[in-house]
Amino acid sequence: MAKLLKEKITQRSFIKASKEKIYDTISSADGWNAFFTHDLEVEPKPGGKIIWRWKDWGPDFYTVEAEGMVVAADRPHRFAFQWHPAGKEYPTTITFDLNEAYGGTVLTITEEGYPNTSKGRSAMLECACGWGEAATLLKFYLEHGIVYTPPEK
Repeated sequence: MAKLLKEKITQRSFIKASKEKIYDTISSADGWNAFFTHDLEVEPKPGGKIIWRWKDWGPDFYTVEAEGMVVAADRPHRFAFQWHPAGKEYPTTITFDLNEAYGGTVLTITEEGYPNTSKGRSAMLECACGWGEAATLLKFYLEHGIVYTPPEK
């Protein structure tokens, strides 16, 4: 097994919404499916299954399914899960921390546990972009009701 990278992904965003509203969105299938995924499934409790699905996402029409497990569900403070973007032998942990600030909430997304391999570094770069996109889309959705409109093939 390769050593794990010390570096981690960190994305922070201010969202003009309550911690409870954000938590309920990021811990439910209906919440994620409203702005970021297609047919996501989640059991929002430690040990619960989470299945991420995207179909024809973005300009490259990205289609993928990724399975993981919920590791923390502390409403309205923290939601976390593990999945395997760099291979089954290397689970990464994604944590969503919610802190009240400035009349809204600061959302901090972290992901860590990537292997120090070419595949691990590549997956980390891809996920860093993806979590930044997710945070932005979540903000636009909760603050303005704006949802992503995919291109037509």
